[in-house]
Amino acid sequence: MKEPNIKAIWSFPFCPTPPQWTMRWDDIEAQFSWIRAMDGVPQSPIYHAEGNVLIHTRMVAQAMVELAEWRGLAKEQRMHLFASALLHDVAKPQCTTTEADGHISSRGHARKGELQARHLLWKGLELDPAPLQMREYIARLVRWHGLPLQFLDKPEPERMVIAASQNVRMDHLALLAEADVRGRICADQEELLARVTLFREFCQELACYDAPRAFPDNHSRFVYFHSEQGYPDYAAYDDTSFEVVMLSGLPGAGKDTWLHEHLPGWPIIALDQIRAELKIGPEENQGRVIQVARERARELMRQQRSFAWNATNITKMLRQQLIDFFVGYGARVRLVYLDVPFATLLKRNQERQASLPETVIHKLASKLEVPDVTEAHSVEWVEQDV
Repeated sequence: MKEPNIKAIWSFPFCPTPPQWTMRWDDIEAQFSWIRAMDGVPQSPIYHAEGNVLIHTRMVAQAMVELAEWRGLAKEQRMHLFASALLHDVAKPQCTTTEADGHISSRGHARKGELQARHLLWKGLELDPAPLQMREYIARLVRWHGLPLQFLDKPEPERMVIAASQNVRMDHLALLAEADVRGRICADQEELLARVTLFREFCQELACYDAPRAFPDNHSRFVYFHSEQGYPDYAAYDDTSFEVVMLSGLPGAGKDTWLHEHLPGWPIIALDQIRAELKIGPEENQGRVIQVARERARELMRQQRSFAWNATNITKMLRQQLIDFFVGYGARVRLVYLDVPFATLLKRNQERQASLPETVIHKLASKLEVPDVTEAHSVEWVEQDV
């Protein structure tokens, strides 16, 4: 993912500025309920002898501000790293459990933290809504914040690091990890800092430290991430013979309008249309709807005809199942994600003839996983300001 192009009208509040670099923690805690929710959430005394999640988060934010490398960054970069320091453990209140033997675990907090950070920054809860690029950069730093400490324990550390580099800069991720380590009290702090140093060296060797790992072309990138064994320098032969444009976006994001404007005359498989034909409501079992949609797609793909697949497709797992289905017939997949301000989504939903309950929109939004470039042959983000 490219470095965010941040709109001048948006900034994350309370990010320390030169020359004093003062962190206004009392103001941060007073403004953000998700910060206050960390108070009293326990952590393992072995890894976090400093205390609860709130204490740790404050120490991480302060450690970030004191890093000379952070202070040397551009203002916008300092802002998204400071925000990610505050948000990196935002999901620990909901993920933390104490097991029967007394062990404290927060398994899954990084993945859930990405969803929660996206939710907070998009809805603009207790701060102004963030633009898409900025929101996603911060959310993905939250998602990957543990990688520098854990990458060597992964089954395929090279692939994991290269995938992360397509989403955030690894030098930024290393800075967040260093602040995470310095913002705690533990016996193995020096060992953890050594891991961060090793991570930096590993990323530099893979040519993805301060930019995404480059591939010969988009098809080669897709093959690398979608094959069990692959090499990032391998120029894969492109044997695709037609294109499937798969849309992604919440109800009201403007998918129908985008198709009308950009793909006039294309065959479109629209799940909403099939539901109407079959008289199946969105709350009912969708098995028959998906079956009919797949049958229509097979017919087009057997003819090697390009078409569009129009549905919400808000989770990575669902998108992956569909992409595998399309690729199996020789398709090249172009994934287009449409994004509008959350308030606009709610307004459009109210104006629709077949509107959804607002609670459903909120529930879908909480599950949204914005597509990244590793998922398809090409991935486009379309941000609409209206």
